[in-house]
Amino acid sequence: MYRKIEKDLIIWKKNSKMPLMLIGARQTGKTYILKKFAKDNFENYIYINLEKEKEISDIFNETLNPKEIIEKIEILKKINFNIENTLLFLDEIQVNENAITSLKYFCESEDNYKIVCAGSLLGVKINRFHSSFPVGKVTIKYLYPMSFEEFLIACQEENLIKEIEKHYQNNEPLIASIHSHALDLYKKYLVLGGMPAIIKDYLNSDCDISKVNFELGEQIITSYLADMNKYTENTESIKNSKIYNAIPKELARENNTFKYSIVDKSARKIRYESSLDWLLASNMILKCNLVEKPESPLKAYINTEKFKIYLSDCGLLRTLSNIEYEEILLDKNEMYKGVLTENYIACEFIQTFKELYYYTFENYEIDFLIKLNGNIIPVEIKSGRRTTSKSLNEYIKKYNPNYSIRLSTKNFGLENKIKSVPLYATFCIKNEINH
Repeated sequence: MYRKIEKDLIIWKKNSKMPLMLIGARQTGKTYILKKFAKDNFENYIYINLEKEKEISDIFNETLNPKEIIEKIEILKKINFNIENTLLFLDEIQVNENAITSLKYFCESEDNYKIVCAGSLLGVKINRFHSSFPVGKVTIKYLYPMSFEEFLIACQEENLIKEIEKHYQNNEPLIASIHSHALDLYKKYLVLGGMPAIIKDYLNSDCDISKVNFELGEQIITSYLADMNKYTENTESIKNSKIYNAIPKELARENNTFKYSIVDKSARKIRYESSLDWLLASNMILKCNLVEKPESPLKAYINTEKFKIYLSDCGLLRTLSNIEYEEILLDKNEMYKGVLTENYIACEFIQTFKELYYYTFENYEIDFLIKLNGNIIPVEIKSGRRTTSKSLNEYIKKYNPNYSIRLSTKNFGLENKIKSVPLYATFCIKNEINH
């Protein structure tokens, strides 16, 4: 399945001498996409799983010299390493801190080595690196679950994507049948989420959602919880699990600003903050910061005490919340559909904007603030067709933005400088930043 990050990997190959590190939550497709990139763009590649191939992992404990490392890999793998046309792929690199340190020396070597690496909980490892992390010597890229646009590509809906993009630009409604078709695909994505294994199963099931093995989502969550047990001490693992499992309840609250007391009645920031940081570094959850001023740069106005937490994938949120897929497809659970919708937008935005922000003033709340073409744009989310909102109207009166965006199931349109964007077209907002 095509992933948009492939373009970034090709640019890296052409322009960078630094090793590339791909960071992302477990089962987002890091190993798959790097192997595909290696096959498509190099004559040869050497794949090494440092967690499974201990004898090779031990090389990095003996030497950090690139030539010596390659020579020993050649012996153990019984291969010849041609620097000009061979990619070295170090998977599960987080198990060996010396292997991460060696990337600095590969970068500084006179020889033009091409190295990519990935690993589960690599973000956590970097945050807790005991040695000196090779800052400025490694290109870091992030791989998230498949976006809705990538889902459409996987479903061979490229023509639909072009039509959606055209109507996003001209603010003219799609014809009703195409709008309905796009909404149907969006609701399916809300159910499935973007984990590659689940989307692949959906495609292999002739795109019949009733045939999808939804136990795959449960297995992914189980693997996340297993990672918490494997890579943390028991007390920290318990706190990590409590926070992760509490997110559906946190998001279902009317004021869903994160509260430690929802995780545990006796929970306090001083005890749980490190666990929250662990989950954020693992890319299992996303953080949306409250800002005190809707001004650029938004990061300068963060209120560090108030924020929201989302899961890294809307499909996993549905699974963790025990919501049946029929409830979403048939609009039987409007309240929690709104929660999934907000989480979906967070997952779409994080891939481009890297940081998430929201804003409150008086008794009003703006779901997201984004920066487009130098302007701070308020974004309001409605899970259905009801789009009346006092919050956005009051924000417009007070701050007079260039324009505002309202995401809902309504068709495209523009009225009173409010740009109506169907939820399925959120990717157009993301793409706008690249134009």
